[in-house]
Amino acid sequence: MATKKTFTPVALTIAGSDSGGGAGIQTDLRTFAFHCVHGTSAITCVTAQNTLGVSRVDAMPSEAVIAQIRAVVEDIGVQSAKTGMLLNQEIILAVAQEVAALQIKNLVVDPVMVSRTGAQLIDDDAVKTLCDELIPQATIITPNRYEAQILSGLEIVSLEDMQKAAQVIHENLDIKAVLVKGGGMSGSLRGVDVWFDGERLEVLKTKQVETKNTHGTGCTLSAAITANLAWGKDLWTAVQEAKEYVTTALTYSLDIGKGPGPVGHFFPLLEK
Repeated sequence: MATKKTFTPVALTIAGSDSGGGAGIQTDLRTFAFHCVHGTSAITCVTAQNTLGVSRVDAMPSEAVIAQIRAVVEDIGVQSAKTGMLLNQEIILAVAQEVAALQIKNLVVDPVMVSRTGAQLIDDDAVKTLCDELIPQATIITPNRYEAQILSGLEIVSLEDMQKAAQVIHENLDIKAVLVKGGGMSGSLRGVDVWFDGERLEVLKTKQVETKNTHGTGCTLSAAITANLAWGKDLWTAVQEAKEYVTTALTYSLDIGKGPGPVGHFFPLLEK
């Protein structure tokens, strides 16, 4: 008797490797797994890092990144995909061209340009290529405070600034939706996100979790959105549920290493 074949959602992450396991590919794949989504990957760079910081970064050749994406999409197929650290202009352009050529849908772009502390991670030429070639293909982008400042040209210090930035980014980059993240904000705005899709301007709030162990929150959020889209959920629902997932993962964050530890993805197992 033949075994009944059930649907297995597949998501692809195109991002860098974090040797400390707190962010990047490692975090994306864990997030996919705890959403019961099969995770695939295309590694853009390899980092030597831990909770104290990054000591080395080695870029993958753009041809190797392309080969990874094609190997996954042409055989397995993906229902959704996300990008994280793309590192340089050459890789960004290669990824953008492959997304278009392979007609990858439900693309979540985490525009990893600036850290939540304000340090710029890619040069200005790479930022321009990201904005011109990749972001217009996105279903949603998830910039943090400092990335939203670059994309909107506005200084962001208040909730009203976040709302205005989301609207300006949506108009300037002609994308379906923007989620401006408030992880880098202070006081009552810390962790408050702003959504805009051209019609609805929404403020997403959850309980504030007091922990220093917040490494990988941005990767986790975008990966959770990607996983929800792979299951066929609408974008607004995908974002709301992803926000709840991150908040709970922060509640179970891991106090490991000498610096800020990662969020705890395996809380569903602990809750059982």
